[in-house]
Amino acid sequence: MNKQRPIIGITMGDPAGIGPEIIHLSLCKPSIYEICRPVVFGDAKILHAAKEFTNSNLDISVIEEPDAGLFKCGRIDVINLSGLDPAKTALGRPSAETGRALIFYINEATDMAMQKRISAIVTCPVNKTAMQLSGSKFHGHTELLAERTNSLDYAMMLAGDRLRVVLVTIHTPLKSVPLILSPGNILKTIRITWQSLQQNFGIDNPRIAVAGLNPHAGEGGMFGDEEKNIILPAVEAALNEGFNAAGPFPPDTIFYHAAKGDYHAVVCMYHDQGLIPFKLMHFNDGVNTTLGLPIIRTSVDHGTAYDIAGTGKADPGSLIAAIQMAVRQAECLSGLSKKQAEKQEKNVIQ
Repeated sequence: MNKQRPIIGITMGDPAGIGPEIIHLSLCKPSIYEICRPVVFGDAKILHAAKEFTNSNLDISVIEEPDAGLFKCGRIDVINLSGLDPAKTALGRPSAETGRALIFYINEATDMAMQKRISAIVTCPVNKTAMQLSGSKFHGHTELLAERTNSLDYAMMLAGDRLRVVLVTIHTPLKSVPLILSPGNILKTIRITWQSLQQNFGIDNPRIAVAGLNPHAGEGGMFGDEEKNIILPAVEAALNEGFNAAGPFPPDTIFYHAAKGDYHAVVCMYHDQGLIPFKLMHFNDGVNTTLGLPIIRTSVDHGTAYDIAGTGKADPGSLIAAIQMAVRQAECLSGLSKKQAEKQEKNVIQ
């Protein structure tokens, strides 16, 4: 087995959620070890307790450094970052203690990715209430990762085999969306999407569709003028910068055309505009990936599922897809770095 397989750091997520279970259900598959070297950032005792819920026979092995694992199917290599008592950690209930723990897992994995000690991070679900109880000012992964990596320009992409959507606004009340949208932030999202599709997904000339905001994309101003005054100027500016962007398109049709393969991604104006069609197609295998960071980050596209935590009903499909996507992105970036190094070497020789 190739020892150069990328090391993928998997953060355990909320200890009171289904993160520990889907880790067991994913890392019992030999196919994961054929493509990468997975390391869990989490809690060894909680992972051990989760064996009961999943009928897992995987061994839990504590390691100190990411490259110290055996990386063999049948064992989970974990960097132990908390010492929670499973008997006192109530499944399905957020707490300040679990909130502090899940943030620590994310921060440690992020720092190691920044230091190039791991190739990518894959995050299991966290709970906003647990984060708030811990005193965190963040409501989720994206903003926490952006600050930890000093990233100002970033975007959320939801990706599957048939559809990719990228959001201009994320967790914004619907009534506030028209007030926040501007040609500048739409252009920034198009730019980040185009660059990420090239570098992280290996697409030479990405085709990007931009959705309108209003029904029928405004119908020439009959149903709103945001398309004419805000979205179209951003698309035109993107074209002037050399990006293969088009729109604004009516939101009720553009996802159909994108799913057929006419476009590599759809830039969406608000959260539900993109996530409703995406989850209709990729409810069990969708992946959340943050674009614009100096590290690779993919994530499951679901929450902590408190209602089924500990029942053995968790579906690992999204985590498996997130690991696979992290590996593909790492390979694309590694290939790009190799090409850049070869080009620099060639220039030196000349």
